[in-house]
Amino acid sequence: MISRREFLQASVAASALYGISGFGNWSKLAAQQALSEDDLLQFDSFGNVSLIHVTDIHAQVRPIWFREPEWNIGIGEAKGRPPHVVGQDFIKMFDLKPGSPEAYALTYTDFEALGRTYGRMGGMDRVARVVNAIRAERPDAILLDGGDTWHGSMTSHLTRGQDMVNVMNKLGVDAMTSHWEWTFGQDRVHEIVDDLPFPFLAQNIFEREWEDPEFDDYAWFERGGAKVAVIGQAFPYMPISNPGWMFPDYSFGIRERRMQEMVDEVRSQGADLVVVLSHNGFPTDRQMARRVSGIDIILTGHTHDAIPEPVLEGQTLLIASGSHGKFVTRLDLDVRDGRLMGFRHKLIPVFADVITPDPDMAALIEAERAPFKDQLEEVIGHTDSLLYRRGTFNGTWDDLIVEAIMSERDTEIAMSPGVRWGTSLMPGDAITREDIHNVTTMTYGQCYRMEMSGETLKATLEDVAENIFNPDPYFQAGGDMVRMGGLGYRIDVTEAQGSRISDMVLLATGEAIDPARNYIVGGWGSVNEGTEGPQIWDVVENHIRKLGRVSLEPNSSVQVTGL
Repeated sequence: MISRREFLQASVAASALYGISGFGNWSKLAAQQALSEDDLLQFDSFGNVSLIHVTDIHAQVRPIWFREPEWNIGIGEAKGRPPHVVGQDFIKMFDLKPGSPEAYALTYTDFEALGRTYGRMGGMDRVARVVNAIRAERPDAILLDGGDTWHGSMTSHLTRGQDMVNVMNKLGVDAMTSHWEWTFGQDRVHEIVDDLPFPFLAQNIFEREWEDPEFDDYAWFERGGAKVAVIGQAFPYMPISNPGWMFPDYSFGIRERRMQEMVDEVRSQGADLVVVLSHNGFPTDRQMARRVSGIDIILTGHTHDAIPEPVLEGQTLLIASGSHGKFVTRLDLDVRDGRLMGFRHKLIPVFADVITPDPDMAALIEAERAPFKDQLEEVIGHTDSLLYRRGTFNGTWDDLIVEAIMSERDTEIAMSPGVRWGTSLMPGDAITREDIHNVTTMTYGQCYRMEMSGETLKATLEDVAENIFNPDPYFQAGGDMVRMGGLGYRIDVTEAQGSRISDMVLLATGEAIDPARNYIVGGWGSVNEGTEGPQIWDVVENHIRKLGRVSLEPNSSVQVTGL
């Protein structure tokens, strides 16, 4: 792990070239141990261009609990570098005060206790208040949405993303890119995009038959006498991570060479500032910053990282703004003489009990929810355990999901995809139908039941591990590790593909998994067309109803080595 001194040296180098970040303001808040809206929104205006960045909202329109990951493993040179730093290591690296508001917002440490103190975060009516406050001071600020916006809640599923489209139109987005949006299917994407009042950017999405770019590669903004080019980079691994049959007419990919061409093209047309609005994920964007010259700023998304300082890679600033509406980034820029001369940055935590809801946005949200209110708010059970998802290997929500699959579908083993989206619940909370959908809803949520050999089980785990732990960021196409129920294993994250997984055991008996034996396996989120089975949210709901109260034991079924 790099030391805080080494990190700050990099930050000081960035400051010498460009400017300063809002990190110190958060330290002041920590010292005060008191929050006010004025403190959260305070910003000393700077320069002539302002960017506002939100990403990975996952259709969460109301304040939520969201626990940051306990595991975020970096491989090779990424090990111990942001964003692959969590908990106490994160607190030490950024010199945060334990127990402070920013320690609660940015780490999992003491999450339950600090949550009782500082409350829920996010809510699009609060996000609107933050955005409007910035625009009151900087009316020409450019609001950029990094994607994973239309998907992730019960209402977004029932309205095919329309509730979030209406919310983001109200917010006044200036451009967006995409990922989970495509799981509504290519026809629905086009139906929405055709009516959007702003550009849907993706230099890396091509019409498959003719291999032509399908959407706008970039958008232009004139601000403060500067020409700003924003280039879109959609999630590159769609057919791997999501069902390709939902968007058969399109190809994706990183398209690094074309990104360089786009940067060169906008520079030749007079761009003073080049911004990439990306859904690559932080490791991929860090590598792209090294290999594509001429990018001033990458607004990164997909991996849900919240980092209170910009990360400097060469001459490119990487900005990570978290997920689920917990944060809004403000970035003020001094752009003169055809180049970026300086910056001021602040990652604004959206504390729901502190930020005043915007009344117009609040009214819109309630109107969008009204037709489904009784369904959303029906209490299915209660939890005595902290329910969360994020983490490289497991989370208690997924422990509950695989338990439900094994019980309701009568299987020996269960699998739950390692998606990063999904809100948390505190011990003692009621579990509503909406809460269940917040961690399960998708357009291919059928819960299958099938036979799978021990050999295939190992191959599946190895394939997923390769997508996460390949030392080349361009081959890290996965989310977090697939969650397993009924099966334990050992993983060495430093080994090569095919050699990472060992010591697989059937937990019910303690017997080693036999490569030649078939096991009854249940799961959900299959990318295969025609998958059959009940919807996963119904499976989980039925299980919770039977339990009444959820209480989970600590999960030690995965043994990790090579750290």
